[in-house]
Amino acid sequence: MKLKQTLFFGALSALLFTSCVSSKKFKAAQAKIDSLTAANAKLASDLKNCNDLTAQDASQKTALQNQIDALNKQIDFLKQNHDATLKQLQDLSVISNSQAESIKKSLDNIGSKDAYIQNLQNELAHKDSLNMALVMNLKGAIGNMDDKDINIKVDKGVIYIDISDKLLFKSASFEVNDAAKAVLGKVATVLKAQPDIEFMVEGHTDNKAYHRPGLLKDNWDLSVKRATSVVRILQGQYGLDPAHITAAGRSEYVPVTTNDTEEGRAANRRTRIVILPQLDQFFKLLEKK
Repeated sequence: MKLKQTLFFGALSALLFTSCVSSKKFKAAQAKIDSLTAANAKLASDLKNCNDLTAQDASQKTALQNQIDALNKQIDFLKQNHDATLKQLQDLSVISNSQAESIKKSLDNIGSKDAYIQNLQNELAHKDSLNMALVMNLKGAIGNMDDKDINIKVDKGVIYIDISDKLLFKSASFEVNDAAKAVLGKVATVLKAQPDIEFMVEGHTDNKAYHRPGLLKDNWDLSVKRATSVVRILQGQYGLDPAHITAAGRSEYVPVTTNDTEEGRAANRRTRIVILPQLDQFFKLLEKK
């Protein structure tokens, strides 16, 4: 009985020892397999990255080669244009020195004409500014007058002062009213401040026939008489230089509106003071060219 028990425990111990040794080897083998698997995965990843980089390098190389080819084509094109340009310049060399000098003079003339035109434009702009200043002075001096009785305007660089005959004269008369003399005095004050100014006083009538036996024959006579009446006041009472004044009669032939209505005829019966442009200064500018 004891012998059997001894054999049983001996066999059991051997079995347990064998099982213990196999488990350690298994774990060690399993650990090695895991390590190899991880190493293999890393190598596979490295290989993939390497292949990707190789493919990328090949793509970049292809792109760079395409750029190089395009640049070479551009260089060839520029060389061809360069050769053609040289040929054209060689052909142009047949122009003589005198012809080249003539071309240069023409270009210089163009430049001088541009400068001359610019100078004229500046002078005209300056003149326009002076005209506007004169108009503002006239309007300021006259004050709040009815536009139907007196009108001041600039047209094509010329200043016009239109004064209705209703304000200046009695009907069919060429004697200036006392009240109108004060208005003429205000105009004279502004004009006198510009001693170089020359102006013309124009008489205008409507188209109604006019006749005063022994004194006035027609509207021509009436328009002239009204103009000279205004001139005498500007000269005699307000001291304007008569050498700078012109008196003119325009009769009925330069109306500002129709003579078919009473209102239109009233507008046409007027005395106009025209500030004359200084043509001598303009011609001096032309001579400078």
